[in-house]
Amino acid sequence: DDSFGKFADSAALAAASLDSDDMEALMGADVGGSSLEDVRTGLVSKIGENIQVRRIASRGDDSTTTGAYIHMNRIGVLVEIEGGTSELCTDVAMHVAAMNPLYATRDDVPSEDIEKEREILTAQVADSGKPEEIIQKMVEGRLNKFLAENCLVDQTYVKTNDRTVQKYLEENGAKMIGFTRIMVGEGIEKKADDFASEVASMAAGNV
Repeated sequence: DDSFGKFADSAALAAASLDSDDMEALMGADVGGSSLEDVRTGLVSKIGENIQVRRIASRGDDSTTTGAYIHMNRIGVLVEIEGGTSELCTDVAMHVAAMNPLYATRDDVPSEDIEKEREILTAQVADSGKPEEIIQKMVEGRLNKFLAENCLVDQTYVKTNDRTVQKYLEENGAKMIGFTRIMVGEGIEKKADDFASEVASMAAGNV
């Protein structure tokens, strides 16, 4: 049954035609004479799967370069850079899909995230018996390692495994701006019994 794929294509086309990230506007968009939301509820009733359109993501403008990569219809990544080409963006997007960095650059890391990680690392070495200045050096060293592992530009580029993403971008005349990574089912908090109730309600003609 390719109904889900067709619905996903329709949702993507509708989202691309919007000039905003307004979910209400997206779900009200016309798709073959029906709203996208009506198509969604009909498909849920038909195939019995919990289908939700939860996020719209867009990146870039006329002054930047963008590219995308979709992995097995489960992970989608948009990458935006200064300079470079869309093919370069796609290469980096493939890396993001595989390595799932938390941040694009160190400048993107919220100060509260750094402080939280510093607190965790400090607690880990607090009972080491080492002098305070040594503990602080240990914490900062581990914090730098955390940032290197979780910031996209500091990660080793997976396709070559011999340089960082930052170096790869520089070699191609580009600079990282940012990325958006979306995975199917990511962050869903709706309980299974809620979904079962929704399906039952649809089957009874109450939706």
